[in-house]
Amino acid sequence: MVKELTDATFEQETSQGVTLTDFWATWCGPCRMQSPVVEDLDEEMGDKVSFSKVDVDANKEVASNFGIMSIPTLLIKKDGEVVDTLVGYHPKEQIQAKLQQYL
Repeated sequence: MVKELTDATFEQETSQGVTLTDFWATWCGPCRMQSPVVEDLDEEMGDKVSFSKVDVDANKEVASNFGIMSIPTLLIKKDGEVVDTLVGYHPKEQIQAKLQQYL
């Protein structure tokens, strides 16, 4: 299951291994298209990658810290360091290929 993270839990939850965080908002159409893709990836790759999401309206601090200006934004971290950022909607195969680079 894709974890809901907050300003308070983000750093701790994304500090180890390969993580993908989906920055989204309820009013964002492309975000609603991206969510099921992230959930599918979690089912397929959840044993190797930790998947989470952050509602930018409820958690402005973490979004601001990473300079998130457009959503959806997918932030990929490896051992706590940002290694990649994908802005806008991305198909499953593209995200999967990106994640494979960091495993």
